[in-house]
Amino acid sequence: MDLTRRASILADLERAIAKHVAAFTRELQFDPAGRKLRLDSLWINVMKKGAVHTPHIHPHSAISGTYYVTAPPGSGAIRFEDPRLGLMMAAPPRKKAARPENRSFVDVTPKPGMLLLWESWLRHGVEPNAARGQRISMSFNYSAQ
Repeated sequence: MDLTRRASILADLERAIAKHVAAFTRELQFDPAGRKLRLDSLWINVMKKGAVHTPHIHPHSAISGTYYVTAPPGSGAIRFEDPRLGLMMAAPPRKKAARPENRSFVDVTPKPGMLLLWESWLRHGVEPNAARGQRISMSFNYSAQ
């Protein structure tokens, strides 16, 4: 994980993201027990037309996130999944206009400059890119070290 040492613009981005991660972890009331959350991985995603990223989680991490560099209209939302889905065996379907906190899936349409953070256990994926242009983002993980 040396991208931030190789490119000063990525080091600047890392510093900016770290402030948001610190505020997010305070909001989550994490008790790191003497350990600090540190950036442990960062990668660049280039999604061409038709590209999709299947649902997944980020094991061994505490906070994950994505910063959107380019996101043409139609380039695919990131979809977050309610982690209780496997336990809702007899639950009726949700209304289409249900509040976000009651939905089984929450889609976020990315915009350039948007930063999203979530706990790493939250299953998420990226819908197909239907735009002509590429969607470029930088994703990362923080873990307690």
